[in-house]
Parts: sequence; structure tokens; C-alpha cells
Amino acid sequence: MVGPTEARLIVMDDEATPAPMLELPIHPLLRFVLVRPHYPENVGAAARAMKTMGFTRLVLVKPGKMAEPGHVMAIKMAVKSLDVLEAAPVVPDVAAALTDVDFSYATTARRGVSGVLTARRAAQDAVERARRGQRIAFVFGNEKTGLAEADLLGAHARMRIPMAADQPSINLGQAVQVTAYELFVAALEARERDGLGASE
Repeated sequence: MVGPTEARLIVMDDEATPAPMLELPIHPLLRFVLVRPHYPENVGAAARAMKTMGFTRLVLVKPGKMAEPGHVMAIKMAVKSLDVLEAAPVVPDVAAALTDVDFSYATTARRGVSGVLTARRAAQDAVERARRGQRIAFVFGNEKTGLAEADLLGAHARMRIPMAADQPSINLGQAVQVTAYELFVAALEARERDGLGASE
């Protein structure tokens, strides 16, 4: 059994090509939730973005007609990530997607929302929660409208990716990639700190 500060390599069968993938304590405890995605390309890109950082749990909430995981463009964009795409359940609402989740982060590009965490701070917080065994979800809204107010306020915390330009949001796949990257880096740093502490 893997200890709370250990990591291990696992082999994932993906497109008939097994590839080693680092697994950290946060990986099996975290899911990415896409709410009412519209474009299949974004669904496939999200799956690919997640897997590059070791995350494999994707949930789709009421996707648009074209954004089903079996759409040809979703499959095309999910390079070496078909296992993530094919395993993604489709559920009717956010509540179903968050079944058994202990803590959720809702992403937003809206201005004027108070108490919003940066992606980096949210990732650091999530890693600490995973160390305590909590199950975590990051929830992303529709490409054009974002999350409904109820879904945004219903989350335990809210997160925004900082922008330098006067641009209200980034592509859904890019948002998932940035978030997954911050989570992975925060988890690596936590493992390094634990290793240094153990050697002292």
C-alpha cells in the first residue's frame, strides 16, 4: 500500500501503448468536472490536459449534443488520453457529479466575486486536503456562460486563473491544463518537503 507521502509508477494502457505515469497521493482523490460543455474539442483537450499531469477522473455534466465523449473531435483531441475520455461518466447535474466529494472548487472568470483563490493557492489547499484523505473536485462551467450562480455559490471555494490582459476567460481546455499543472506542481513540492522532513 502506498503511504501518504510516497509516489509510485503505474502503467496505463492507452491506445495500445502502455506508458508509465507517476501517481501522487492527490491523483486518485481528485476529479475534474465539466458542466454543460459545448465543444467536443474542449472535452478531448481537457482529457489530454489532465492526463499529462497524472489525473484520470473526468466527469461530464449534461454535455451539449456535440460534446459527448464519443464524438469524433473529442476523440481526436484526446491524444493518448482515450482511457480518460472513455471512462468519463455523463451525469444529469452538478450534485450527481459531486457525490462523495468532500471539498469542491468552482472556477469562475467573473469579476466582483469575493474570496476567490488563485489557481496556485487552490492547488496548494487541495494538496493539503488530499493529504488528509479528502476527496476533491474542480468544477468548470460552460465555455460561454460559465457556471450557474447556484453551482458557483454551492461550491466550498471559488477559483480564478489570474490574467494580465483584458481578457475575461481562457479556453476550457487551457483552464483545465493550468489547473492540473498547478495541482501537480503543488503535489510534487509537498512530496519534496515530506522527504526533507523525513531525512532530518
